[in-house]
Amino acid sequence: MIDKTAIIHSSAKIAENVTIGPYVIIGEDVEIDEGTKIIANCYIEHAKIGKRCTISPFSTIGSAPQDLSYNGEKTNVIIGDDTIIKENVTIHRGSSTGDFTTRVGNKCLLMVGSHVAHNCVLEDEVIMANLATIGGHVHVGFGAFLGGMTVFHQNIRIGDMVIVSGFAASRQDLLPYTKYDGRLAHPVGINVIALKRRGIEQSTRTEINSAYKLLVSDEYNTSQAIEKIKEEIPSNNKYVEKMVQFIKDSKRGVCLRTDRV
Repeated sequence: MIDKTAIIHSSAKIAENVTIGPYVIIGEDVEIDEGTKIIANCYIEHAKIGKRCTISPFSTIGSAPQDLSYNGEKTNVIIGDDTIIKENVTIHRGSSTGDFTTRVGNKCLLMVGSHVAHNCVLEDEVIMANLATIGGHVHVGFGAFLGGMTVFHQNIRIGDMVIVSGFAASRQDLLPYTKYDGRLAHPVGINVIALKRRGIEQSTRTEINSAYKLLVSDEYNTSQAIEKIKEEIPSNNKYVEKMVQFIKDSKRGVCLRTDRV
């Protein structure tokens, strides 16, 4: 169903069972897949939106990036299936770097007023609480939870199943499977609840916790901690391996200090 007050660009591709409510504006270069519901007063352009998504009033998807180097190049937003976008969310299309695309995965929840900047990647099942804000080129891993009013510097990475408390902020990468608190953010343990919910068994969680304790220990620097992990923790734990590789791949450094304020 398409409300008679909606304005839809002639280039838009809309599946037959999409619902478009009052005063929605669909601009050029938009594809909307089956079962998606756009409630009212939304603005969408240069975006591909998957199946069964819900987009709440006054959200803006695909508008030009806040990047002074952007000069009108053809870029876009891609949103996966079953994602919920609440009121006043903004998702900017990519700038003219990387693959020119901003990506939001499947089964994500973007709560009121959250902001996804240009060229960001949200993997599946990410939750951004009210007013959470990520700068350009931020990569958010699978199942991460970003608390309300959190702020993240451009180009950082937030690991899988990280949980960040409200009003926290970071200029560095955040280690997978870890809880963070404070402004600036500091690690406060592993995210046991998320690991349990994903069906990760006790013995594996214990090894993840052992690796975490070594990495944040004052006794070792990061290189020494990684060597201790190799010595003490079985090499077949894919989660521990991912933590170590995450650190090795970091360009901005990983937040491992527990005494930040």
